[in-house]
Amino acid sequence: MSTGRDDEVRTPEPGTGTGTDPDRGPEQSVLRGRGQLRRGAGVAAMGTRIAVSRVARRVRSRLAPAERRDEVARAVDQRAAAHLASSLGQMKGALMKLGQLASFLDEGLPEPYRLALAQLQAAAPPMPAAVAARVVESELGRSPAKLFASWDPEPVAAASIGQVHRATRRDGRVVAVKVQYPGVAEAIRADLANTALLGRMLPVVFPSLDPAVLVTELRDRIGEELDYRHEATNQQAFVDHYQGHPFIHVPAVHHDLTTSRVLTTDFVTGARFEEVVSWDRAQRDLAGETLFRFVFRSIHRLGMFNGDPHPGNYLFGPDGQVTFLDFGLVKTFTPTEVRVFHDMIETLVLRGDGDAYRRTLEGVGLLRRDPALTTDEVVAFFAHFHDLVMRPGRRTVGRDYAAETVRRVLDTTSPVARDVDLPPMFVIVQRINLGLYALLARLEATADWRRIAEELWPMTDGPPAGELGRAERRWSDSRGQR
Repeated sequence: MSTGRDDEVRTPEPGTGTGTDPDRGPEQSVLRGRGQLRRGAGVAAMGTRIAVSRVARRVRSRLAPAERRDEVARAVDQRAAAHLASSLGQMKGALMKLGQLASFLDEGLPEPYRLALAQLQAAAPPMPAAVAARVVESELGRSPAKLFASWDPEPVAAASIGQVHRATRRDGRVVAVKVQYPGVAEAIRADLANTALLGRMLPVVFPSLDPAVLVTELRDRIGEELDYRHEATNQQAFVDHYQGHPFIHVPAVHHDLTTSRVLTTDFVTGARFEEVVSWDRAQRDLAGETLFRFVFRSIHRLGMFNGDPHPGNYLFGPDGQVTFLDFGLVKTFTPTEVRVFHDMIETLVLRGDGDAYRRTLEGVGLLRRDPALTTDEVVAFFAHFHDLVMRPGRRTVGRDYAAETVRRVLDTTSPVARDVDLPPMFVIVQRINLGLYALLARLEATADWRRIAEELWPMTDGPPAGELGRAERRWSDSRGQR
């Protein structure tokens, strides 16, 4: 399955319900409760139901025989969590995306809730076929039946912003057509502008994290993903850079069939992330290494970062093959900004000069100048984010490391954290800490991350590390991209 779409997910099996009503208008059927009062009421109802479930959990556990108390408590949690996932799936937009983030970021989320929210990575209610067809016709001027040699009215994927249909162009090329839900852009912008709504929602799915930090992240980042022409431009830059790469693949964009609400790319197949988690260790290590290489090569060699490291945005093949999807949220760095990243690496990782590292942070505005802070305190706080590449040797990225990374990103209690002030260039890069390391931890990926990084840092340009490194070096040499 394929495609070029945000947090791509599989379509539910027939009979599981779509939450849509074909007799209603497209915006009402696709975005149930789109009006802010109704969406706010829906969020309040979710919070109330979960609170009631927690009370019921305590009562039923006490009344149950001792040997069944854990079983009864799990059953109550599972029902409440399933309702939460279902409600977010129906609402779509920013709230559904929030649930998807929660499912793989917050290590403190109770397991039944994390598992239920993970369904949002694997299934989401699609819009009716007739509605999708009307969007295509309004955007491209002709119905799918006239545009394509074949068009599958059943989506292969449905998620928070749009859904994907498989089609065949009249020249025989198989494509993935991402169609944006009618009204979703307006709903998301309204959600992001409604601080009270997000303030009620965030504690439901992120009970252990600071809502203010997450509100800012959602506002600044999700709104950028709504124009598919912007995504097509981003994706084309990655297509051009990674053309012919031995294990990194980015689907080609069909610009003639792309508008602000329709994006057409090559159709690609591959294994989903949840399947890869069950692969043997060697294959998981290769998959994790490719994810790492893609992120760090893109920043240090291309000067761009694809900022949505989400489990649904990858399709995997054997021996490290990965297809990368969803380029709606991409940051392009200036040469000066890339130089800042290199200065941080040179001062702390390569030279171990804490004073110079601190001056770099202060110079770019990442850390306020505070004489009360010692350099040792600053280094102790920030060094964790460089820990994987601080020294050579094979290391496994575990859940403890990922959880600690999330805690540090969102920490508001440390004396150092109070002086941290993320400049624009660093906001999106935090998605590495919040997303990439969480994925590597799920894979329990093991590699010599320092040696791989030294290949990709221009100031070290180290020798290839392992078979993937040798294959990538042959490719980069052939294109003059080192």
